[in-house]
Amino acid sequence: MKEKIDIRSWIRKDHFSFFNRFEEPFFGVTVDVDCTETYHEAKNMEVSFFLLYLHKSLVAANRVENFRYRINGDEVWKYDEIFASATINRPNGTFGFGYINFHADFYKFHDGAIKEIEKVENTTGLIPSSAGDNVIHFSALPWLNFKSLSHARSFSHQDSCPKISFGKVRDESGRKIMPVSIHVHHALVDGFHVSQFVDIYQSLLNTVELTPD
Repeated sequence: MKEKIDIRSWIRKDHFSFFNRFEEPFFGVTVDVDCTETYHEAKNMEVSFFLLYLHKSLVAANRVENFRYRINGDEVWKYDEIFASATINRPNGTFGFGYINFHADFYKFHDGAIKEIEKVENTTGLIPSSAGDNVIHFSALPWLNFKSLSHARSFSHQDSCPKISFGKVRDESGRKIMPVSIHVHHALVDGFHVSQFVDIYQSLLNTVELTPD
């Protein structure tokens, strides 16, 4: 479900009009998050650490309204929920795009994600985008402790989906630290909203929710 925004009365009317004219309207930041509790949570529950931190990032993004805005032509729409379009690495060194539905419950999300990962791993090629606008583009570079990141983009194709990338987890003073790159369309999202996402995400990473039966 989605709702059309009345741009004429929208509080972001001027921001939208200004930044939507830019050739490159995206801006990005890279931050470090402490994923120690979530790392141990995944190990204790014998679930994928990647899927657990991915799920928590999607929960955080869904809680920030501006991350659910999308541009379609000259219109802005607000989605009730947004899903994950994630790069899935294959054993042969290639990757494909997987599309994972959002569920607030991790295990429902996990079950759908496992099926999608298996499908991508057993195919070749990229599996081009077919999920629509109500996604966040996720990618993981678990080999790199990056400090910044840029994205390949087609400027002829209208795109307003946020892009979130995760880097290599490193040990610092007994803690697990992971770089996270966040790129967003400035006509829809400001630095304030990115900071809201980061704060919510860090809080979720600090929270252990999964418990043994």
